Amino acid sequence: MRKRVLDEHPELTLTKLYNVREAILAGRALTPAEESIRDRGLVLILNEHHAAIDAAVAAAYGWPSDLGEQDILARLVALNLERRAEESRGEIRWLRPDYQRPRFARDGRGGEQIEAGELIALAPALSAKESFPAEPVERVAAVLAVLAAAPGALDAGEIASRFRQGRRVERAVRDILVSLARVGEIATGDGGRNFARRLTATG
Repeated sequence: MRKRVLDEHPELTLTKLYNVREAILAGRALTPAEESIRDRGLVLILNEHHAAIDAAVAAAYGWPSDLGEQDILARLVALNLERRAEESRGEIRWLRPDYQRPRFARDGRGGEQIEAGELIALAPALSAKESFPAEPVERVAAVLAVLAAAPGALDAGEIASRFRQGRRVERAVRDILVSLARVGEIATGDGGRNFARRLTATG
């Protein structure tokens, strides 16, 4: 649909279409020029397609369709950690078994692993104070790494103190902890002041 719209209106660009879409999603009043782009570019229909794709992806994961960005990130990190633990036990979830298993087999049984993601490896080394990562996925991985290495529950301030920025990143750490607790990846026993990495059946 985008290709057809852009072919029919060479003066339009993807940037213009999506800038108008962002303005609509933000609830901002459109300028006359933006209204013209909305109408000629079928931006409302484009947005409906995106909403349908988002809902289909959420359904494929078995997740609610109205999750916020932080909750989605927390769930993806948790899922990557779960898959990594499975693969370390030799349990491979092939996306296309008939193609992948023979292609990656070393011993005729399809034993080579396809890594699901090395998110924990992205976390800072805990032996020295490193900078709190800038990327959201790396931040979640770093917080999980601190919790996994701790002998007991930690609060956001204690976790933030493990990083060079210290208290300056405490709020960001707390937001990550809240999201991880909301999706059941970590637990709190005192109403949200302290958090501990949830233990799985495999340790």
